[in-house]
Amino acid sequence: MWPLPGYTRISSFFGKRTTPTSGASSSHSGIDIPAPPGTKFIAVADGQITFRQFLGAGGYTITLSFGNFKVSYCHCDPNFIVNLGDTIQQGQIIGQVGPKYVYGVKGNMYHDSTGKPTNGATTGPHLHLGIRINGKYQNPLDYF
Repeated sequence: MWPLPGYTRISSFFGKRTTPTSGASSSHSGIDIPAPPGTKFIAVADGQITFRQFLGAGGYTITLSFGNFKVSYCHCDPNFIVNLGDTIQQGQIIGQVGPKYVYGVKGNMYHDSTGKPTNGATTGPHLHLGIRINGKYQNPLDYF
């Protein structure tokens, strides 16, 4: 199930890329789907929430786990609507696209050219979707 109903444009694909901002990787571990802050995103499958906090370049991140899959939703809104351990159903709303800027995050080393603290290594609001199978990143488009 696609994570952002109504938003299908991909601004950065899985694999090698030109680094869009300081701190971002040139080997992109997922896909980026631009959407306005506050846009709701959904669970791509049934699973359990196994991670929910700020995670460096990914900014605020939620991870949904099932079987040997881990699906990470990055650059989320910091006002989480799911909790660690929650059992989730496919299609359930689990979060919102976060803002570009976040303040008061201890240890956040990511900032834009004006010095404002960003939601991880990001140039603007979007959902980064990463899929790991047995710990290895896969191209999410292979599963949609």
